[in-house]
Amino acid sequence: MTDLARRISNNLSEIRERIAAAAERSGRKANEITLVAVTKYVGVDEILALVEAGCQDIGESRPQELWHKVDVLSDRPIRWHMIGHLQRNKVRRTVPLAHLIHSGDSERLFEAINQFGQEESTNSRVLLEVNVSGDQSKHGFTPETLKELVPRLDRLTHVEIHGLMGMASLTGGVEQARLDFCRLRDLRDELQPRCPANVALNELSMGMSRDFEVAIEEGATMVRVGSALFE
Repeated sequence: MTDLARRISNNLSEIRERIAAAAERSGRKANEITLVAVTKYVGVDEILALVEAGCQDIGESRPQELWHKVDVLSDRPIRWHMIGHLQRNKVRRTVPLAHLIHSGDSERLFEAINQFGQEESTNSRVLLEVNVSGDQSKHGFTPETLKELVPRLDRLTHVEIHGLMGMASLTGGVEQARLDFCRLRDLRDELQPRCPANVALNELSMGMSRDFEVAIEEGATMVRVGSALFE
């Protein structure tokens, strides 16, 4: 085993232990939490080390990087997650590659994904991105907009909506993050009774390297961890 592979394997084991402990604190099991390894700033060698260590859920923020890495690693058992902003002109090339798109952040994007699905006779799995912190720099629906939108999503005949995604505020530390995650969970609970058949808000994608344990304590089913895996 190379030094790189050993370091990443050790980091992955530590992250999984922390996930398990946080899940236990919230009365859940570790296997209820999906770890999505974010590889935005690393290359193919690091991804190979992750896969060899047993992590098969890989998240990319940039479509072009996703295209490249999927092509290079097409023979590996990887579930690719698109976690960054997706422009409509990149839908056709990106959607077929993604196990799950976390960043469904506008009605126009959902319409483009649905149009692609109609043309190709396929369904896409997407999360609704919520700007739960209110940070101006973040993409996503406001909670108020989402409350109006969700009952109308039944028109998206080729989109399966599986949950919500959100990011904590860039300021305020862990306790502010906890408040943001609580808001996202409470929004999910409020929206569930009004969901049409193609919307099942079972997934909560929230929490990154600095705050994933708090996110799990507040209900996350998916955490997106990058830097902590590669330090």
